[in-house]
Amino acid sequence: MTLEPTNKFRRPKMTTQKLFVEKLNKALEWEYAAIIQYVQHAAVLTGAQYDAISKELVVHANEELDHAVKVAELIKDFDGVPTVNTEKREVSSDGKKMLEQDLAGEQIAIDGYKELVKMANELSEFGTAQVLEEILANEEEHKRDLIGALGR
Repeated sequence: MTLEPTNKFRRPKMTTQKLFVEKLNKALEWEYAAIIQYVQHAAVLTGAQYDAISKELVVHANEELDHAVKVAELIKDFDGVPTVNTEKREVSSDGKKMLEQDLAGEQIAIDGYKELVKMANELSEFGTAQVLEEILANEEEHKRDLIGALGR
């Protein structure tokens, strides 16, 4: 009986391209939702205490659009079709609640992009992982902005 040599450092790929595209499309749905939510929140936030963050939310909306374009291009690169579906959006008449909703959305994005980076690395798609890490870093910056606006 002969034993086949094994490489202890090589583990089987658990991520498939199809699953990766599905997760990218879910991230795209959240990006679309974030754009809509940020635009709406920036427009309806009132009061002097919200002047600076209201303007920042417009910046966030534009950055989320940039993320959406990048994610859609990645989906296309992996032979997928970018979704037109949108995830859940949150609205409120209370300014603090709006910012908390935005913060919750950023945490969802952060968690999702961390998973996508791992998946890209499992697929040995290191350039893709780098694009996703850049988006992740931007989402973490949004989180810090919102935490600051909430006075935490």
